[in-house]
Amino acid sequence: MTTPRLSDPIALIRNRARVQSGAFFLHDSALDEIEARLGMVNRVFTEPLLVGPFPERWSQNLSLPGLRAIPDTDTLDVQPGAHDLVIHAMGLHWASDPVGQLIQCRRALRPDGFLLACLFGGQTLHELRTALAEAEAQVTGGLSPRIAPMAEIRDLGALLQRAGLALPVADSLKLTVTYPDMTALMHDLRHMGEGNALAHRLRHPTRRAVFERAAAIYAAEHALPDGRLPATFEIIFLTGWAPDETQPQPLRPGSATQRLADALGTRETPLKD
Repeated sequence: MTTPRLSDPIALIRNRARVQSGAFFLHDSALDEIEARLGMVNRVFTEPLLVGPFPERWSQNLSLPGLRAIPDTDTLDVQPGAHDLVIHAMGLHWASDPVGQLIQCRRALRPDGFLLACLFGGQTLHELRTALAEAEAQVTGGLSPRIAPMAEIRDLGALLQRAGLALPVADSLKLTVTYPDMTALMHDLRHMGEGNALAHRLRHPTRRAVFERAAAIYAAEHALPDGRLPATFEIIFLTGWAPDETQPQPLRPGSATQRLADALGTRETPLKD
């Protein structure tokens, strides 16, 4: 069975080609977090791989000697077991098969190799998503796909396990950016390469009345005291390890040899049946 496509590859390439250098500030924040996380791993990586929509910019700013960088195509240009580190940078939220992307990354890792991924999460642009949905329902009586259905952090943690990665961890960073109006926000998204590239998006121009109504709803529900509009961006970070017998293993249930109360120096109170 063929996996339904989330994104239109042609539209995605077109959108990413429009990126302007000044619109990489969210990528820069993600890159800083990636480097901070790598700094906490007590490991020297000798065969790192970067996967993402903007491999050149990321590779120029990562302090990883010997880094190989490739685009986030459906089928990744990787060899099994060739790398001890894989970084998937800000592209998974557009993947039609994110589990497939993670599985390919896991296969590219050597045993005990490290995966570190970052992507936009489900809280991203929730203000804009709600305003557009309400406006379109009011003006046209229907809804159309406009913003990618980004995954929640709890679901993304489960994807790591489905991909066969050990010791999975998912955490997030929320950033709030303010804009003078909704139009400025939408222009910024276009400059970021994050415009609508959904496979089932509308193929004709949206009625002007929809955007006017959405702008009014956005301002009425979210405007700050100074009149500017906040936009939430949630960046989720995923970490996992290629399985290896040297990694810590969980104990079998009931195999403990010491009571928790003894370790804590407290008195244990049995619960009633």
